[in-house]
Order: sequence, then C-alpha cells, then structure tokens
Amino acid sequence: MAEQATTPADGATPRRIADAYVHALADLDPSLATYLGLDPADDRLPDLSPDGLAATAALARRTLAELATAQTAAGGDPAEARCARLLRERLTAHLALHDTGEELRAVRNLGSPLHDLRAVFTLMPTAEEDDWAVIARRMARLPRALEGYRATLAEGVRRGLLSGPRQVSTVVGQLAEWLDSGAGRSWFADVAAGGPETLRAELDGAAAAATEALAGLRDWLRDSYAPAVATTADTVGRERYARLVRYWTGAEPDLDEAFGWAWSEFHRLDAEMRAEADRVLPGASPLEAMEHLEEHGPAIEGAEAAREWLQGLMDQAIQDLQGSHFDLAEPLLRVESMLAPPGSAAAPYYTAPSLDFSRPGRTWLPTRGRDRFPTWDLVSTWYHEGVPGHHLQHGQWKYVADSLSTYQTTLGRISANTEGWALYAERLMDELGRLTDPGARLGYLNAQMLRILRVVGDIGMHLGLAFPADSPYRPGEAMTPQATREFFGRHCGLAPDFLDSELVRYLGMPGQAITYKLGERAWLRGREAARAAHGAGFDLKAWHMAALSQGSLGLDDLVDELSRL
Repeated sequence: MAEQATTPADGATPRRIADAYVHALADLDPSLATYLGLDPADDRLPDLSPDGLAATAALARRTLAELATAQTAAGGDPAEARCARLLRERLTAHLALHDTGEELRAVRNLGSPLHDLRAVFTLMPTAEEDDWAVIARRMARLPRALEGYRATLAEGVRRGLLSGPRQVSTVVGQLAEWLDSGAGRSWFADVAAGGPETLRAELDGAAAAATEALAGLRDWLRDSYAPAVATTADTVGRERYARLVRYWTGAEPDLDEAFGWAWSEFHRLDAEMRAEADRVLPGASPLEAMEHLEEHGPAIEGAEAAREWLQGLMDQAIQDLQGSHFDLAEPLLRVESMLAPPGSAAAPYYTAPSLDFSRPGRTWLPTRGRDRFPTWDLVSTWYHEGVPGHHLQHGQWKYVADSLSTYQTTLGRISANTEGWALYAERLMDELGRLTDPGARLGYLNAQMLRILRVVGDIGMHLGLAFPADSPYRPGEAMTPQATREFFGRHCGLAPDFLDSELVRYLGMPGQAITYKLGERAWLRGREAARAAHGAGFDLKAWHMAALSQGSLGLDDLVDELSRL
C-alpha cells in the first residue's frame, strides 16, 4: 500500500490527485483499506491519538496544495472540475472540524472511532485460515488503538473540548454489552470462537487482550471522563452547528428556512398519517393505529427468520425494478441481509461493497434483544437501507469508480446526498404502488415523519429555538432535549427505546439528522427540473442510472447537476 500512496507527478489531474489521496489515507487508516477492500492482508489499526489525527490533517493540507497547483490540461473537462470541487470542499470541511478540535470529543453512540474499531472486524474475510490469522493479529493490536483513542479524549479534556454527558453514559452502556454479549463472553471472544482450531491460542489470546483493553476504556470513561463532562451541554450552539452542517451536507443551508419548511411538512404529514391510520383501524389516531399494528399486525418470529424475510424483500425489489426503473450491472444484484452485533445503536444501517465486490453490500438489523419483529415499519426501512436505496447508490458508485475516481465513489460521499437518495427511494416505491398495504404505508409515512421531526428537533435543540406558535406541543417553549423527545413520542410510532437512542444520536452527531429530508428535497427538485427540461421525452430509468453514476455531490451542486441529466 505504501507505494500506492505516493505524491502525484506534476501535471496530475484532480481525479488522480483524489485517488492518490484515497490510497494515502488508507495507508494511515488501515480500517479504511479494509472497508474499501484494498488490502485484505493488512492487520494494522489506525493511530487514533492526537499524532494520528495530525497526520491525517497534514495529508489533507498537502492534497489541497497539490489540487491548487494542478494543471487543468484536461481541457476544462467537466468531470475533472466536478471532482476538484468535491475534493476541495470535503477536505476543507474536514480541516474546519480538525482545527476546532471536534475530533477531540468523539464520544457518541454510533459512527465514532471506537465503533469503527469494532466494525472493521465485521467486514474482514473469514473464508481461509490465513484470513483468521489476519483477524488474530489485528485484534491483538486493539489495546494500542484504544490507548490512542483515550489519549485523544484526554487531550480534549485538557483543552476543554468535551463530549456531552448523554453520549458518555450511552457508550459506557454499549461497552457493557460488548464486554458481555451473552454466556459471560465478550463480543471479541465470540468473533474469535468462529476461527479454526489451528489458531485457537492466537485468537483467544487476542480476544482476551482486546476484552481487557475495552474494560479499561469503559472504566476510564465512567470514572474519569464522565465526571469531567458532567456539566457540559448536550447541545452545541449555532456556530459549531453550522460548521458541522457544512460537513454533513456539503453546503451552507439557511437553517431558519429549513426549520420553517420542516414545520410545514410536519403538518402535511400529520394530516396524511391521520387519513392512513383510519384505513388501518377506523377512528384510530396514528399512534393508536401503529400500536395496533405492533401488537396485532403481521410479524416475524425469531431474529434469523426476520433476517431471511428482509433478504427476500430485497431480492424481490431487485426483481421488480430491474429493467423497468433501473438497469443494474450483475454485481449489484447481490445484497446480503445481516443481524447487527450486540451493543449497536437502535437504527438499521448499510455497509457498502468492497471496490471489487468480493464483499457484497449488506443491510444490518439491530435486534435489541427482541424475538418478534412486526413488519409494518420494516418494508420502507429496507427500501431505504437496501433496494432501491443505499445499496443501489453505493453499489453503482463502486461499479463506475474507474470512470469517475475512487474518491468520488467512496471517501467523498456526503450524507445529504446518500441519505437524500435513500429517502427518495422510499418515496419512489410509494409512487410505484409498492406500499398500498395500509400498515406498510403507515410505516412509510411514519418513517417520513421521523425524518421531518429530525429536522425540527435537530435544528431546534442545537440552536436553542422554541416550538413555533402552530406547534401542537408546547408552543413558544424552548426545544430542550427532553421536550423534543416527548414531542417525538407523541408523533412517531417507533418504540420508546428506539427514540431514546435516536435522541442521543442527534445530540452526538449534530447536523447529520437534517440531511435526510434536505437531501430528499434536493433529489426531488433535480428530478422535476430534468423532467421539465425533457418534457414528454423524460426517461425515468435513464435518469436514475445517470444520477447514480455521477458519484458524490454536495447540496451546493446536487440540484443543478441532476437537472442537467
């Protein structure tokens, strides 16, 4: 990998500079290399210490300098210009967070460096004995990686850059599950148990060391870090929030306009949900109808049966959409349904395929200790996470990586683009008549309601706004985290523990929660602009494939680029 991380020669194009950056960053962060499928034999873990973070920032600065002097000998190639804009914006957004110490308080209930250290083991190949040898060696390195992570958080304490107390208590609880995933064994011990007996000593020794190091981190977070952050606010304020929104959206949206638009969407969705609830249970409110579906509607018994059912749902979606609304290459026809490891956050998620598709795209269902899985709210969720949502976009990006750049189809991804597409995918399936069952459609509307509540709640909490005068709940009162959670519970039919996890997520990842609806709005505006431009000649399938083949774009560019397709 080191030889791939060399500096591009003079005259390199933006796309070559971008791809050189991917390889250089993957050399600094071997977990990233695993995610991309670049070097399955690499057993290293990233340096999560302040020195490691500084090295990553230095690479970003060098890359920006190279980009600034890059020759545009490609003759004004719009593809090169698009890649250059994305790379410049992404690296600038990253450095804005690094330079203000955001990385020094990276304690949150998902998507943190700590979670990435565990997730990499779910992505590693396990078919051969040599694969397990790599796992054993990498697991043995976990204590050092955790030391680096703790050193970074300690530096944050020293500089007064702290996570919120809710994040810390949640992560301490998650670590308890990681340390005892059942039968008195840790999650890492469970992983090691799946390996060959020829490597039993190496695997069990590495798992024991990893478990001990995790227990030490748990104790430090509980006994030292938690008291240090006890009086820290869970919300971040307008200045820090705006900086984070830029990172998640690739734009600087008008937050007050978005807040007002979201409230109007809330009222529209509330009315639509009431009408659909009456179809499920005449005379019932949306919450009553969803409680009825939860208790008496169709459900799958057993986690493995639920996994198989979701696999069938995605397989059927591919069969129904292929050739009519999408033209998918053979590698995209495979997607795997998986059960999320214990101690995951409550929300389902997706992991993209490796660059060579040797590891397929996967959806992950957190079971949260359940054995019964009502289906009313799973259908649209798997259209979002799987097909035609995240899997088709991330899979197509990997498929066209050679014609764009690896950067545009991997590291350059922007949440507002990807989550916006996945939410658009849910809406598309509704438009295509795949959600005619009243329960499944109420589940879709409930998912839409959750995403619009995220906009009002995330902006309202972090900016210290008040519930507006037309709010059905506490008009004129401050949108505190507790009040926002209560508001969610009155208008979203998901389980209380799920909504609790969601609240912690919004507080720990400020600005990310608004990307779904703002991104979907951009995708819809782009589609309608393209439809208007083409008139009767508009081809939705062709537009979908062209849109999915653009690579990553921020909201500053997305509508304009989509309208030209």
